[in-house]
Amino acid sequence: MLRIHFGPEDLARVRVARTPDPLWEIACSLHRLQTTRGRWAYADWYGETRATLAGGPLGRAVRRLLVPVLPRARYMPDFLTPPEAAGGLEDAFGAILDTPPERVTHEVRLLDRLSGAPDWAPRLSERAVREELVTVLRAYHEAVIAPYEDRILAAVTGERALRARETLDAGVGGLLSGLSPGIRWCPPVLHVDYVEDRDLYLGGRGLRLVPSYFCWHTPVSLADAALEPVLIYPVHGIRPPAPARPADASLAALLGRTRATALRALAPGATTSELAGFLGVSPATVTHHVTVLRDAGLVQSRRRENTVLHTLTPLGAAMLRPAPPVRPARAPGPRARPSAGP
Repeated sequence: MLRIHFGPEDLARVRVARTPDPLWEIACSLHRLQTTRGRWAYADWYGETRATLAGGPLGRAVRRLLVPVLPRARYMPDFLTPPEAAGGLEDAFGAILDTPPERVTHEVRLLDRLSGAPDWAPRLSERAVREELVTVLRAYHEAVIAPYEDRILAAVTGERALRARETLDAGVGGLLSGLSPGIRWCPPVLHVDYVEDRDLYLGGRGLRLVPSYFCWHTPVSLADAALEPVLIYPVHGIRPPAPARPADASLAALLGRTRATALRALAPGATTSELAGFLGVSPATVTHHVTVLRDAGLVQSRRRENTVLHTLTPLGAAMLRPAPPVRPARAPGPRARPSAGP
């Protein structure tokens, strides 16, 4: 559990990032490649990314350089996700290259102690090695993130609009209460489901909230409490639909086209009104379809203030996973002849 302690000044300094943070999207997308958790919600991206990276020099560089220093683990170096990334990818890379060597050395030692670091990691204190790392980060972003930038931007823009509406309706408390099912506002402390148990005291610095497309369920924060406080949390709005897959036809035949579309749209979670806007139907119609899906054990619903958030159950998530390929049965081989007697 991460407990973020607010003072009066901190409440006035809460802000939501205007645009996606490119380095956090890189880091969180790498985490999606390191686990099966949430893979079904990014199925089209995952399939295309694996095909892009498989067997090529970029894939080998990602495995050798990026995954070891941006692991899905208890700790990853803070200098690889600097606040300058809010200004764009070039500002982010410039900040990585300009990180003082002593800070890099300290954070690499922490990585080795808490998560394990590769043998070459101490050389990241050398600018030339960081330049090599930045080259791979740039290539990875261009190949894996950039093709999805419109989708990522739409998700984050929608999330920002939703948070603005909640702030206008219910103040900063409403904003903090509606971030994610894994985040709970119990004034003056924000409780966050987290990989470790610790406290973060804002001390008048406020908190920058960064909605992330590739963050899945568990929010992320910087390890060093002395740095600018930031909380990366998953977008729970409607993501644009993934390209149709062969399995979608079978799902539509089973559930009906509208309910199959609704089930796929609920992969990241959505409110009744968001789902109605996505499907182009009335909220009453959405309520009917969601009720059917909920009664079938595919969807669960949680009320938050005057809205209801719908998410998938494990069974609902399993419905979206592609079926494993059917392997043809082996033809029976010739029977062994009995050996001749003496």
